[in-house]
Amino acid sequence: MGGIGPGQAVDKALGALYGLAIGDALGMPTQACPRAWIVERFGPLLQGFEPGPPDQPLAPGRPAGSVTDDTEQAVLLAQLLLDGAGQVDPAELARRLVAWEDSMRRRGSLDLLGPSTKRAVADLTSGVPLDRVGLTGTTNGAAMRVAPVGLAVAPGPGLADAVLAASRLTHGTSVALAGACGVAAAVSCGVAGGTVADAVSAAVEASRTGVGLGRWVAAGDVASRIELAQAHLPLYMRRRAEKGEDVIEKLVWVIGEAIGTSLATQESVPAAFACVVAYPDDPWLAVRLAASLGGDTDTMAAMAGAVLGACHGLAAWPAAAVELIDRVNGLPLRELAAGLVALREAGGEVDG
Repeated sequence: MGGIGPGQAVDKALGALYGLAIGDALGMPTQACPRAWIVERFGPLLQGFEPGPPDQPLAPGRPAGSVTDDTEQAVLLAQLLLDGAGQVDPAELARRLVAWEDSMRRRGSLDLLGPSTKRAVADLTSGVPLDRVGLTGTTNGAAMRVAPVGLAVAPGPGLADAVLAASRLTHGTSVALAGACGVAAAVSCGVAGGTVADAVSAAVEASRTGVGLGRWVAAGDVASRIELAQAHLPLYMRRRAEKGEDVIEKLVWVIGEAIGTSLATQESVPAAFACVVAYPDDPWLAVRLAASLGGDTDTMAAMAGAVLGACHGLAAWPAAAVELIDRVNGLPLRELAAGLVALREAGGEVDG
């Protein structure tokens, strides 16, 4: 990877944050729904942003382009990093997560804290020692919001420590930290000038490191699942195309059945990377595929969007999609991107 200037790094950070938000918003109307439900309402592949249907279990009636907890918690973490000059205070993270959930309730949203985060915050506020909080968190909450850490910290040995500091409050298990390390490393690699292939390889290596950072739990290996997708999915797609088969439908089957699309880290993180591997040069198609899979679609599409945006920059995304995200959500993504890159350029460590 060649070095890139601060301006290019900011563009890639913008690509990552808008990619996260775009993927999240595409997956908003399909989240927590089965594949058949999605096909019945939107067809086999989402073509763009849709409002939440009345029978959407988590986002009924939400306007098209609305983001969910994935983007909002990533923004929360980004702001915490900037306010703390790169330091993550666990008690302050807990306070902000509780305040965020309260604000979501006031807005009438059903997208609240996930099971691992909710349990950890409750434990901390009830007096459980910090080193005992988060030891049961296995779901994908850490991975879904970790992209700002990848923007703030350059590739290197300090990145895993940074992910741990930002994640251990709620997700202190081997599998959750493997997933979070993988996403953060891929994003950090992309901002440093890496290709998509470089970023996926960085995710595999970092996921193997992440397993050793937390309390071991029995779960499928995140790194091995990403590696299998990287090694076999392109050949599988070529063979399906040569036979005249519907490649998208075959991809949906492989990812949904062989990898899984639940909120379990060992399913949703490799599934997101499978979408990245399938369409490394077409980010818009990759995130629409992730949003069409069924299951935890908003999170898978958000993670895929963050990785591809970090590699390709803001131009990865249709200008109309960027404009819609801004207009509907009013998030300070440009200010956050510039601030996180400044933190990265300063070489600041993220400590907890």
